[in-house]
Amino acid sequence: MGDSIFNCCYVPPHPPGEEEPQRPRRSEIMASHPAHISPDKRFLIFFDFDETIVDETSDDMVVQAVPGQHLPGWLTDTYQPGRYNEYMQRVLAYLAEQGVTESDIRSVMEKIPATPGMLTLFQFLRNRPAKDFEVILVSDANTYFIECWLRRVGARQLFHRIFSNPATFNKDGRLVLRPFHSHDCPRCPDNMCKQVIVKDYVARRTQERGRPYQRIFYVGDGANDFCPALSLGPRDVAFPRRDFPMHRLITETHEAQPGEFKAVTVPWVSAEDVVQRLRKLVAD
Repeated sequence: MGDSIFNCCYVPPHPPGEEEPQRPRRSEIMASHPAHISPDKRFLIFFDFDETIVDETSDDMVVQAVPGQHLPGWLTDTYQPGRYNEYMQRVLAYLAEQGVTESDIRSVMEKIPATPGMLTLFQFLRNRPAKDFEVILVSDANTYFIECWLRRVGARQLFHRIFSNPATFNKDGRLVLRPFHSHDCPRCPDNMCKQVIVKDYVARRTQERGRPYQRIFYVGDGANDFCPALSLGPRDVAFPRRDFPMHRLITETHEAQPGEFKAVTVPWVSAEDVVQRLRKLVAD
């Protein structure tokens, strides 16, 4: 297999006549090696995208490209819990039917504001010595939305890998969305478990490097960011956005199951809070 989870957007073949795109299983996802990343990075940092890097949800914002800037009830009524990716496939098809172009979508994505302090955090990471941070993005948005935004702010090169649902325009000008993978985690939506991605990535990179990272960091906000943060160890740091679902779930877990959540927890309001803590940790 030429592409893998480590090349960020493996797109499974779509058999003619099938409405449901095929999903790669974990054994397929892990089949090949990533492109070279320096083995001497001291720290590994993961970022979510929606409401972590950007201050909105990109799937909600894309509706601004629709004439009238709203979706019809018959379409929104098709959403089923745990199957949001399939719902967004229908939304993107509707956008194309309404004449929404790639340029329209890109324009909306590029206007989404960064969360407070996030560009300062990017600059901090960019200015650190090359051996310090391996930077990874893990998002249940899609590759097209993310790439549009990162390129607009000049931050694409900061990220060594982007793991998200593959999205590309077909010959008819429709943005075609695929699920990232399938998994067996009961906490997460059908198309993505970020803990599977994080654990597999850390295991593979640790094996390739021949040693673990000094610390692993995870910056997120949502319930689907709680799941990967559960895999962090006591030297690692979870950075949940304060009073967002990830933060609430960590707090509830500490109260209900002491010791279950192992990472140090540092809530943030501005990403400059993350910079302050990282600056102390990298000096240790």
